[in-house]
Amino acid sequence: MELKLSPTPSSANSAPNAVLETPPFPLNPPVVDLPPNPGDIPLEAKPKKQRLGNTITLAAQDVRSVLAQQRDQGQILTTKLNILFVVNGALLTSLTISRLMFIPSWFGLAEIIGFLVNFTLLINAFLPRQIAISPNLSDNKFLERYLTLTPEEYQLRMMVNLVHTYQANQQRIDDVSQTLNYAAYVTWAIAFLIMCHVVAGVFVPVLPEHLPF
Repeated sequence: MELKLSPTPSSANSAPNAVLETPPFPLNPPVVDLPPNPGDIPLEAKPKKQRLGNTITLAAQDVRSVLAQQRDQGQILTTKLNILFVVNGALLTSLTISRLMFIPSWFGLAEIIGFLVNFTLLINAFLPRQIAISPNLSDNKFLERYLTLTPEEYQLRMMVNLVHTYQANQQRIDDVSQTLNYAAYVTWAIAFLIMCHVVAGVFVPVLPEHLPF
């Protein structure tokens, strides 16, 4: 008795002429890790040295910005000084042309004292003052001290020097500003005296006759 075995599906698939059908795209594509964006990296993940360098750079920019504003403030004070010189010169010229100053009176005496005080204040504000500059290139050891430092250490040292420079120059600017404030008040007082003098000379012509001198 002979037994005939029918071919099973597995045996049929293992035939040499069988063609295996594969999908056009893989079912599970490989995952490719893209390089992270530097802006997406949290602050804690950045190196401490890199964060310190960025902070020092920002601080140096702020210090230089403040020094630039200080220079602008000094130029504004110089402009105010010139204006006060011009105003006082115009007031003195008007008194000289009108000859009110040469008339013996208390007004003339007060105006002369006011002009002397005011021009003294203006000249004091005009006198040159020692200006601090950093870095000090007159120091022969400047290169020896700073060229051996790392960039971070150099920026730190330079910021300290700039802070001291700002403090020294700010004291000079405050001194000039205070002097100009006093000069502005004296200028206003002189203008008020001149106005009173003119009014008294026009409406009270007999005033000089009753003065003791």
